[in-house]
Amino acid sequence: MSDTGDGQFDAIVIGAGVSGLCQLHALRGLGLRAVVLEAGGGLGGTWYWNRYPGCRFDSESYTYAFSFDDGLLADWDWSEHFSAQPETLAYLEFVADRLDLRRDLRFDHRVRTAAFDDAGGHWTVTADRPDGPATFEARYLITAVGALSTPTFPVIEGLDPTTGDDVFDGPSHHTGLWPHEPVDLAGKRVGVIGTGASGVQVIQEIAKAADHLTVFQRRPNWCAPLHNTAITDDEQPALKARYGELYQRCAETFGGFVHDADRRKALEVSEEERLENWERLYAEPGFGIWMGNFRDVLVNAEANRLMSEFAAQKIRDRVDDPDLAERLIPTDHGFGTRRVPMETNYYEVYNQPNVRLVDLRDTPISAIVPQGVSTLSPDGVEIHELDLLVYATGFDAVTGAFDRIEFTGAGGQRLRDRWSDGPLTHLGTQIPGFPNLFMLVGPHNAATFCNMPRCIEQNVDFVSTLITENERRETATVAPTEHAAAEWTEHVGQMADRMLFSKIDSWFTGVNKNQPEHLQRRVLLYAGGAPRHRDACDAETADGFPGFEFR
Repeated sequence: MSDTGDGQFDAIVIGAGVSGLCQLHALRGLGLRAVVLEAGGGLGGTWYWNRYPGCRFDSESYTYAFSFDDGLLADWDWSEHFSAQPETLAYLEFVADRLDLRRDLRFDHRVRTAAFDDAGGHWTVTADRPDGPATFEARYLITAVGALSTPTFPVIEGLDPTTGDDVFDGPSHHTGLWPHEPVDLAGKRVGVIGTGASGVQVIQEIAKAADHLTVFQRRPNWCAPLHNTAITDDEQPALKARYGELYQRCAETFGGFVHDADRRKALEVSEEERLENWERLYAEPGFGIWMGNFRDVLVNAEANRLMSEFAAQKIRDRVDDPDLAERLIPTDHGFGTRRVPMETNYYEVYNQPNVRLVDLRDTPISAIVPQGVSTLSPDGVEIHELDLLVYATGFDAVTGAFDRIEFTGAGGQRLRDRWSDGPLTHLGTQIPGFPNLFMLVGPHNAATFCNMPRCIEQNVDFVSTLITENERRETATVAPTEHAAAEWTEHVGQMADRMLFSKIDSWFTGVNKNQPEHLQRRVLLYAGGAPRHRDACDAETADGFPGFEFR
């Protein structure tokens, strides 16, 4: 095979982020020749593309690392409890160099089509690259495309939602497509559209440097303090000594974090005990306030209402202007039923004289204009003059990266058609009718609602197990049965129905108001928890893979 050209391989991996690197290492361990096709100019996935100011973990850094190599764990020192993007990218580059992964990575290769050849029993993949299209063939095709990797733009006059091109005279950037070179904020009038997780992070940082910041908020989100700190020289060896304990803890928890639900119920303890617990969680670092709360907060409407009241009062306590505070309190969903952004002085930003909140519920955006952003109010049109415009408008979540590629399975069936009424999978790993196609971070597996690397390693292990079994049986292909996929998809729906988030419009439920085709709720996430998903995969293996056909 050529180092730069087309070729035939045993396996093709799409994406060189956390999951793609992990899967490449595993494939080598199986003795298979593999190549990773990556659209970006470098490795890292999420951490390659998202370079906006303030981008960082909300998982504890030391729980985000790969656990399969003791040497990697011993030789890398995290500088903060919640690492920023540059350090995370540096870590992934360190892993790639240590494991000699780069020789099988093909950068600037954006995959466009992937078709299964019924006669040949292999996948043919085409990719765009700077010097022209390339074609690759392999028996196995593994998608490592990420859950939040397809940026979306709002549908606004003066902006092309497909390309992101706008009529604004100044520079404009999506947080998920941030420039690699520094963006000068000093003395600038900056506008940020969007207040989701990336919006919250970038707003915090821009407010420190910009002459003036205008935040265009369509609807507020519940946020909670990150409480990030540096890892001291004394802490570093103590943390490393606990790696075994920490990773065992992550393996046991619902979301793969060090935090797990309090087994008590908010409605069964006294008000004093309830508030004391919430105050403690609010003051602690990380996702404990979301993932370590009373076990009924995310499933019982009354318990959730009480938690939401607590969080609302925290916002009122932190924002000086009472009217402004109320505009920052969500009224269309309860705490934790959407992804909870972790923040550092986010609410205090609105106490600064150089920051203005524009509530789009009252004064909607009418257009992007050369001067900046135009909004409508009862008093007429207002032009917000800007020097820089930031779109923090999120992603086409979970299935968006699959929709960008024309997947064609056995008999010529298209994946878009197969999933027209929502995803159908078995264990979130394979799709009936698409032999030897595997998903690492896709619909219906635990990685979409998880501390990513913890679930990614589990998914890579299971994909590797299926491939190993196919090789052992000396069969050409492996794919799930229709019956097994229907049963698993039904189970995924049942798990989601228990959760309050399933009743809310968000990327969790596949709703994206920027995309007319994604206005109806779909079941995308596996809400049964990481341990339950792992147990299901283990049971499938122990029982001899009854849900799969080897041919």
